[in-house]
Amino acid sequence: IPFGPGFFTFDTMNLVGAVSAAVLGLALHQAAYAAEIVRGGVLAVGSGQLEAAAALGIPKLRQLRRIVLPQAMRSILPNAANEIISLFKGTSIVSVMAIGELFYQVQVVYGRSGRVVPLLMVATAWYILLTTALSIIQYYVERHYSKGAVR
Repeated sequence: IPFGPGFFTFDTMNLVGAVSAAVLGLALHQAAYAAEIVRGGVLAVGSGQLEAAAALGIPKLRQLRRIVLPQAMRSILPNAANEIISLFKGTSIVSVMAIGELFYQVQVVYGRSGRVVPLLMVATAWYILLTTALSIIQYYVERHYSKGAVR
């Protein structure tokens, strides 16, 4: 009962831990983007593909797994990989909750040493290195799924 007598109480600070809150927050933030990317990729596959599969008598699940998803991956993958890279860069937001990720660790070290700019440059270099590695992986995965698309 709002503003009335309380039947039971519990401490909300201990309801969700810091890491769980960070994962939940980042997952909910990315979930809408991911759903839209997958929806757009599946809709990009022509309806004639499904009609042809149905005419051959292929079951719905096999149509999805063998026909729709391999073709949809060509349009899903670039956007999804960009979202993963964006999520990686967005993890610096959780440093506000004192979770030990890269930016938080840099804050701890420059809090002790007082050398702010050099340590932020080191963090920048790490972010660039890791996002470049993810981009290279994205390139090869996209190249794998684009086989047969270029004639």
